[in-house]
Amino acid sequence: MEIEISALTVPTEIDFAPTTELQEIIQNVRTILTTPIYSVPLDRNFGVNAEMLDLPIPVAQARLSAEIVTAIQKYEPRVEVTEVSFTGDGMDGVLQPTVKLRIRE
Repeated sequence: MEIEISALTVPTEIDFAPTTELQEIIQNVRTILTTPIYSVPLDRNFGVNAEMLDLPIPVAQARLSAEIVTAIQKYEPRVEVTEVSFTGDGMDGVLQPTVKLRIRE
């Protein structure tokens, strides 16, 4: 099964007791995508490093894609990233990642 998660569709509430494993995985990946690295006190490496956002758009997309894949592999091993794409042209200073995942059996 393949699912698509966008940083744009972040829910406003955290579900501390998801009823299914799929809900838990989706929430975990959204948390990884929206957490800047160094912002979690007891795990400074958690999240995505976004220091490259001032670079040219193609370079920023490539580096951010690599950061996203690495972070998801490390913190949510139950999924495999199959694609990272971006919405927004970057001219307004906004690049929103969308990640396609496959649940590992």
